[in-house]
Amino acid sequence: MNESDLRVIKTTQAFQRALLALLKTKTLESISVSALCREAGVNRGTFYLHYKDVEEIFDEHLQHLLQDLEDSYYEPYRHENQITPNRLDPSTIRIFHHVKKYQPFYEIVFNRKSSLTYYYSLLEKIKSLMQQSASSYPLGHKDLSLLLSYQANAIMGLLIQWCEDGFAHSPEYMNEQLTYILGAEAKT
Repeated sequence: MNESDLRVIKTTQAFQRALLALLKTKTLESISVSALCREAGVNRGTFYLHYKDVEEIFDEHLQHLLQDLEDSYYEPYRHENQITPNRLDPSTIRIFHHVKKYQPFYEIVFNRKSSLTYYYSLLEKIKSLMQQSASSYPLGHKDLSLLLSYQANAIMGLLIQWCEDGFAHSPEYMNEQLTYILGAEAKT
């Protein structure tokens, strides 16, 4: 598959949009190729030319999303080697911009009716990113796995609340709130 071919890009996007629309009311396992093709306005032959099953489209979308999440997470580290909460520049935080970019997916992840599998996949990715940057944590006697779990869940909590608020705040506002919370936490 030529991924730079405009027809392939448009077909892939149509399948991903259709999948997200269907995931609002159905589980991934219950979505048939026929239903996906109908929603996307693409024939089954084209589907099977590029994919073997619906899960492959989800996995492809998830991989792009997780790569963008990783790039977003590391943005502040591109500006400073050592990140300290009280010196974090809110303008370097990109995680909320990432969520806004993939808002339809996050609306599904944080929907109370959705499978927790999506939530835990995201939580594990955030924890693994934090683990990779763990050398910047001055721990002393603290248990790193507990600290990372706490911080990853704190970020997830902010994202859930933002979603429940209908993404009413801008990513910049959320950056400022995260910086404030991290700075207040560092003082205690």
